[in-house]
Amino acid sequence: MFDSHIISRMIPLLTRLILGANARWYCPQETAVQRVYFANHTSHLDTLLLWSLLPPQVRSLTRPVAAKEYWNATRLRRFIAQKVFNAVLIERPNHDGGEESSRVALASRAFSIILEAIGETHSLIIFPEGTRGNSVTMRPFKSGLYHLACKKPGLEMIPVYLENLNRILPKGELLPIPLLSSVTFGSPLFLGEHETKKSFLERARRAIEELSV
Repeated sequence: MFDSHIISRMIPLLTRLILGANARWYCPQETAVQRVYFANHTSHLDTLLLWSLLPPQVRSLTRPVAAKEYWNATRLRRFIAQKVFNAVLIERPNHDGGEESSRVALASRAFSIILEAIGETHSLIIFPEGTRGNSVTMRPFKSGLYHLACKKPGLEMIPVYLENLNRILPKGELLPIPLLSSVTFGSPLFLGEHETKKSFLERARRAIEELSV
């Protein structure tokens, strides 16, 4: 029914056109180095825009990490996630709490899936807040970014600031508002020797905030 190759070429072009998007790069664009692009999260458009602004050869090896319940909800979303994005779909804990042991087991399983998905060649797009925040302040980062850095010390962590997407597609809306958006790719971060989880996650969070000014 759908030709994934044609759609994969068309989506980045249409996304940049519709969202009036431009990108600023403070790191090399053309690179085969494995990376984790980690960004603030305010809209369902975030994954689409960040992925679309990557250079084609980089995009083809970059897999967004996304919520299984959202991308499996409809046939079209499932097709885009699997055939276009080659997304890594994970289950998220329920927001209404639940047993701590269940949440820990779910997080551990999700991390194993992510670690297997990145392998030795792929890069990732992740949103360390875990869920959408607002355009004013970011939520505290989940620990997955730190654990990835521990498992793969040479992995480039690229902070990314997404601007205006929460205004282009406010929560609960279906159609985008015609406004301009931008994506800023920062310089790579690496886990410091003996750096604690708290210190690394705070440093990563500040790196995104500094790109917003």
